Amino acid sequence: MRQMSITGYAMAGAAAAAMALAGCASTGTQGALAAGGAAPAAAEMRSAAQVEADRQAILAMVGEYDVTFDFTETVPIAAGYDLAEDKVTPAREVVYVIADEPGFISLQHLLLVGERSDPMVIKHWRQDWAYEPSRLMAYRGFNRWDMTDVDPGQAAGAWSQTVYQVDDSPRYAGIARWEHADGASTWDPAVSWRPLPRRDATTRDDYDVIAAVNRHTVLEWGWTHEQDNSKLVLRDGAERELVREHGINTYRRASLEGAGNAERYWAATEGYWAMVRDAWDGIMAAPAFTVEDDAEGTMLYGPVLNEGQAVFMGGKDVDAAFADALAIIERQVETVR
Repeated sequence: MRQMSITGYAMAGAAAAAMALAGCASTGTQGALAAGGAAPAAAEMRSAAQVEADRQAILAMVGEYDVTFDFTETVPIAAGYDLAEDKVTPAREVVYVIADEPGFISLQHLLLVGERSDPMVIKHWRQDWAYEPSRLMAYRGFNRWDMTDVDPGQAAGAWSQTVYQVDDSPRYAGIARWEHADGASTWDPAVSWRPLPRRDATTRDDYDVIAAVNRHTVLEWGWTHEQDNSKLVLRDGAERELVREHGINTYRRASLEGAGNAERYWAATEGYWAMVRDAWDGIMAAPAFTVEDDAEGTMLYGPVLNEGQAVFMGGKDVDAAFADALAIIERQVETVR
């Protein structure tokens, strides 16, 4: 196992981005199109109008939302397993576009919590969409992610979605073609693995990874994020299923009181978070990497969020906050080749 500095991989990522095909965007590690791959069959190629319909479906997720996160364990697979209580959580969330380029869209979610008229803003998850990507992140369990090559036939006409945690560290990814019907646009990828969600990581330790189908449906009134989950145990040297779960996150369009606080937070901190994203892009230029944190996030995501909060409150400038955040990230991340 060899370790390369994050700075070194950032330079490699920038070089890879520069090689992306003309007219197609790159995310540094997620969005570069394959050069020299086999051309897709005519049936797999999407017209400019179809690609634009895909883009508009993704961009339709932007806005202000009343959200419900609803998770229900459904089928106990392991003998003697007792289903956990349902977990239903309301939230208020603002979604911004932070990048809109040919072949690449990035959406940032911000939570509004506390007093409705003057809420606190918490940076939430991020979703990056790349058209016909050549590489995709794959979670392997036990805090390890690999960067895998995407077959050109699988990539043809398809969009990848890569999901990042509150500190912009990676979480999971998938790839599929958008399907558009009257009143609904749906993106429905194959099963992919992801780390334990915080709702479980902070309260239980009886499984190691979630295998999930991660379906998005964009509708006139908002959008839904469905998850068909299997909670898997890997620690015994053989994969076994513990329980199945269905989740649905429902985003209903709303005019949120206090949403101006989200705008003020992002205006103050977007430069800091851009630098954090660049650091992670450098990490993800490596073939594989591990990310260490505890369930409560005290080693990584909490401190990186706190640096952003210090920028927002005026306690630090962007460069000083990022320097401290990068030191935290470098302590908790190992790149592998």
